[in-house]
This record gives sequence, C-alpha cells and structure tokens, in this order.
Amino acid sequence: MSFVIPVKRLHETKTLMAFHHPKPSYPFHVLLVPKKAVTSLKEFDSTDTAFLTDLYSTVQTLVKEFQLPAYRLIVNGGEVQDFPQLHSHLVSDVGTRQDG
Repeated sequence: MSFVIPVKRLHETKTLMAFHHPKPSYPFHVLLVPKKAVTSLKEFDSTDTAFLTDLYSTVQTLVKEFQLPAYRLIVNGGEVQDFPQLHSHLVSDVGTRQDG
C-alpha cells in the first residue's frame, strides 16, 4: 500500500493489517486490508496463499481475542465497494463499539 492508515492496528502480518473501522456499522467492525495494492477481489491473485493464510489466521485470532460468538466476514466488490483497495470486514452484532 502506498499510504499510511493512521489507526491503531489490532493485528499485523507481513501481508495484511487489521484495525477497527473508523466509522463502524456494527458493534464490532474490523477492517482487514492487504498491504499489497489490490483494487478488488476480482483483481486478486488467487495463488497468493500467504495472504489467504494470514487472512483466515487473523480472523480466527480476532474471533478468539474478542470472544465473538457470532460473526461475518464480508468482502464488497463492484459498485458496492466504496474504497478502491481490496479489504474485508469482520463484523458482529455482539460486542461493543471500540475506538481504534
């Protein structure tokens, strides 16, 4: 990524960073963003197993850390993708909003 996101990172690996959404839509709302510039899931290299491993491992870590009994992992694309960088939303209706 060619920019710095001024947020408190919850989790970071060589391939991604996770942080609380600055304008959450759910009581628990975390963004998971690849460090590599990738416009959308359509443009993602599906052989990038390092990122996919980090993504799912990070989700598992966050679910356990925040004790989420129910959650969703969302990837928007096309016209519903508001920001031109691939990212996932880990969301839950359970929990409290937290400032990042």
